[in-house]
Amino acid sequence: MSLKNKLSRMKKHLIREEDAEDKKSQPPILEQESADLPFLDLWKQNGATVYDIDGDFCLVREKRYPIDHQHGDYTFRDFISAVDAWQDFAGVHPLSSKGHTHEQMFFFDTETTGLGGGVGNTIFLLGHGRVTETEVIVTQHFLPQPGSEIPLYHSFLSHVDYNTLVTYNGKAFDWPQVKTRHTLIKEHVPQLPAFGHFDLYHGSRRLFKHRLESVKLINVERKILGFNRVDDVPGYLAPMIYFDYIERKDPEGIFKVMTHNELDILSLITLYTHLTFQLLNAHKKATDQERFEVGRWLEYTGNREIAKERYQEIIREDDRTNYEAMHLLALQYKKDKEEWKAIELWERLWKEAPISIRKVALLELAKLYEHKTKNFQLALEKCEQLESLLIETEEANSQKHEVFIGKLHHRKSRLTRKLNKNTDHPS
Repeated sequence: MSLKNKLSRMKKHLIREEDAEDKKSQPPILEQESADLPFLDLWKQNGATVYDIDGDFCLVREKRYPIDHQHGDYTFRDFISAVDAWQDFAGVHPLSSKGHTHEQMFFFDTETTGLGGGVGNTIFLLGHGRVTETEVIVTQHFLPQPGSEIPLYHSFLSHVDYNTLVTYNGKAFDWPQVKTRHTLIKEHVPQLPAFGHFDLYHGSRRLFKHRLESVKLINVERKILGFNRVDDVPGYLAPMIYFDYIERKDPEGIFKVMTHNELDILSLITLYTHLTFQLLNAHKKATDQERFEVGRWLEYTGNREIAKERYQEIIREDDRTNYEAMHLLALQYKKDKEEWKAIELWERLWKEAPISIRKVALLELAKLYEHKTKNFQLALEKCEQLESLLIETEEANSQKHEVFIGKLHHRKSRLTRKLNKNTDHPS
């Protein structure tokens, strides 16, 4: 049966976690000498070598790409430019590689026997990539049989000298899995290095969730990075393909999984480049919404002045539709004691923006007119305008509506008292 037909059948019988546990509970296969590895010639043709330690072994495959290789919208040389660009960044950000070189970045991805966590989940493929001045080197460590984790992790950890881990949801899945499996054999393999960690999944959620129904890496590749896979094996089939390999020893399907893992690693390099160019304002084709999300991310990470500049740029280029940017910029002005600039923006917003922003703008204006400019009459007018807007748009019987209306009435009463006091005691 061809691999294509086999994969089609596998899709109809997706193995769940409990099924995978049944497989793992079967007696382990007999260990064999690496020289007797079935299909050894095929492994060698696919760039793999045997890593032997104390009579046990794993397989290590290496693939190299020239630095000018195009992966999606970027070449790998663009990644070097991205790391260089961070060196001039004045702020602090979770994706900043300031202080690191491009060769210290360690792009990492795994394939496992199950889709969940826990001790019962085994990593059967450890893949990582690094970028030199001339090429990208992708290295993969493959577990040829369940009992050979010592050579697998020994081959991996004996050559890891990187400072920064770059993953896609690796904080929640890949690296905790590595630590769990390492605990079981830590007496026989090198220690785990203490990595810094850049998880690109969280950046993708922040910048692209408004464009994508799902921020799975393959969707980000297609819609954001300009990369489309051809004949790719879906990640959820990897456990089934591995169990099939354990039974038959034919690596045809495993080579497909390795290619899938390899593309994941290459896409991490491209995605880090793209996110960096977005964050550092070096991406010329960014949408207004993406630039706005970048500003919010920068503000959230404490880079208020840089975020403020981004909002100002967005508004200068198109001040008719970027109401969210105008509102966040007004809040920045308010924090920076530039109240009149904030008032100018909110006065526009309450007349032009969508209702959700108009309500907030009117409330902010009422606060500023009452407490900063002491124009109680204007503050009262804004409260009345807000009250009218709330009556038109809110559900009258909602608890949130009632609480807000109560606070608004309290503000109006206070302003009325202040106005009457000024009338009774004119200056």
